[in-house]
Amino acid sequence: MNRLQLNWMTIAGGLMNKTGRSAGEQAIWISLISNMFLTGIKIAVGALAGSQVLVADGVHNAGDVIATIAALASTKVANRPKDESHMYGHGKAEVIGSAIVAVIMIIAAFFIAYHAVLSISHPASKPSLIALIAAAVSLIWKQWLYIYCNRLGRSIKSKSLMATAHDHLADVYASIAAVAGIGLALIGSWLDIAVLSYGDPVAGIIVSYFVIRLAYHMGKDAIDILMEKSVSVEQIRDYEALILTVPEVKRIDRLRAREFGQYIMLDVRVGIPAQLTIQEGHDIIRKIKAAIMHENADVEEVLVHLNPWYENEQPEGTKHEGAKPDGMNPEA
Repeated sequence: MNRLQLNWMTIAGGLMNKTGRSAGEQAIWISLISNMFLTGIKIAVGALAGSQVLVADGVHNAGDVIATIAALASTKVANRPKDESHMYGHGKAEVIGSAIVAVIMIIAAFFIAYHAVLSISHPASKPSLIALIAAAVSLIWKQWLYIYCNRLGRSIKSKSLMATAHDHLADVYASIAAVAGIGLALIGSWLDIAVLSYGDPVAGIIVSYFVIRLAYHMGKDAIDILMEKSVSVEQIRDYEALILTVPEVKRIDRLRAREFGQYIMLDVRVGIPAQLTIQEGHDIIRKIKAAIMHENADVEEVLVHLNPWYENEQPEGTKHEGAKPDGMNPEA
């Protein structure tokens, strides 16, 4: 692969990243506007119809507005170019935004649970068909937003957009509870079954559990990235196989990789024949970078360190089989 091909690959990758980030920011704006609209609708309809669960869901959506603003702000920061103070870029800003969203989701879940328990201890309010329609519209809208943000977030590797998608999923659960609760209350009112009027708060308690569980996993993922946890062993093995496609590489002494927000950074040490010149070593580094980055669009940077390899040290290739990703040759 010549230098012109490598330059074109770099330019094309940069354009794809910019396009993806722009689409991600647009998706978060759509989420923000949707959350603001749904918040107003739910609180207004809930107050007029006397639906406690719809008002609670509206307050939950108000928390979503704050979470979406946090995701939008973190995305803007993450998209900033590298500078003297942040030589590795601003990618982790999205991870911080994801952690903030997780915290807001947990607070919202406890609010829903508290409101549900409070509703059980009081006489059930009269159900309203308008409230049921509003909850159903919210459910359909939030389901679409979840699918949209989830697919786009996965395709562009955006942590903040994935966090927004998970927040929409939590809203889907809450809307299901609202639809089920209001629906059961309406059925109970029509059939004169008093116990069904409490289906709303019971459903709210169940949903709060799923929201907390979802927020926990999302927060854990964010903390793992902030603590620079290594990528999966399967990914490490894939990178290792690509490095070994470069003929001059005789062994892999160390291979490490970590997520950095939207992208992944690699640190690799390899052994090459000691008699090669500096220029030849430089060309090998370019080959290693090209082999990895051509197959992995999410890899932003590959740092390569070369170690001398002597033929009488060890037969070619035997070092690879016993290699360990977290420290293959500590003496190198």
